[in-house]
Amino acid sequence: MTLAYYNEIDAFAAEWLRNLITAGHIARGEVDERSIVDVRADDLRGFDQCHFFAGIGGWSLALRLAGWPDDRPVWTGSPPCQDHSVAGAIHAVRKGIDGERGRLARTWLDLVGARTPDVVLFENVPGIQPWLAEIKGRLAGLGYRVAERKRSSADFGAPHLRRRMWLTAHRDSARWEEPGAAGSSAPFRDPRGTAPGDVWTAAPGRPGGMADRFPARVAAVRAYGNAIDPWVARSVIHEFMECAP
Repeated sequence: MTLAYYNEIDAFAAEWLRNLITAGHIARGEVDERSIVDVRADDLRGFDQCHFFAGIGGWSLALRLAGWPDDRPVWTGSPPCQDHSVAGAIHAVRKGIDGERGRLARTWLDLVGARTPDVVLFENVPGIQPWLAEIKGRLAGLGYRVAERKRSSADFGAPHLRRRMWLTAHRDSARWEEPGAAGSSAPFRDPRGTAPGDVWTAAPGRPGGMADRFPARVAAVRAYGNAIDPWVARSVIHEFMECAP
């Protein structure tokens, strides 16, 4: 039986998803390469998990790392971040969720509203902060209790910051107290000053990393760079599992 639904418009990342599914690294499921704007709520019937803007399956991996079963329902979303980026702010073109890509977060919320899954997880760059109230408000209006967290990859053994905003939302959470947000206490380390390859090598307590010469594969680097950090997501999921009833 198909368990998970992965929506990813980038053909390279979509093929990577299929390979990861075949290899058993992420939850078995179906990869849909359509734009999210073409997805209808009825298309999602029968799926236990739905991962939008799926990239290379970081949410599915993180859920497994946290001990979340593949058949336990959950929806995730990591909408495009270009309209929330620091570069956009520098050049005065940051449009947030009013931007061409940023507004896809609203499309995702429309699907959440149509299907109202029990658990929803969200991730994006810190630049989304001015528009986070709208996203949290939409979820709260649908009956979700929403918790906000701040995490950095550097908090979990990475040699780079990669700060992100995380939301966890649960529709059955009357007894759930929202935990305080945790900020990064790790010192900044400019990756331009590190030796070649250091940014992507494994660190103590942090398995994995990129192989030597991997950055030469530009398409792969783009897919990897856009992916969530599954070790950070794992901590967010663990905290949710401990707090939610």
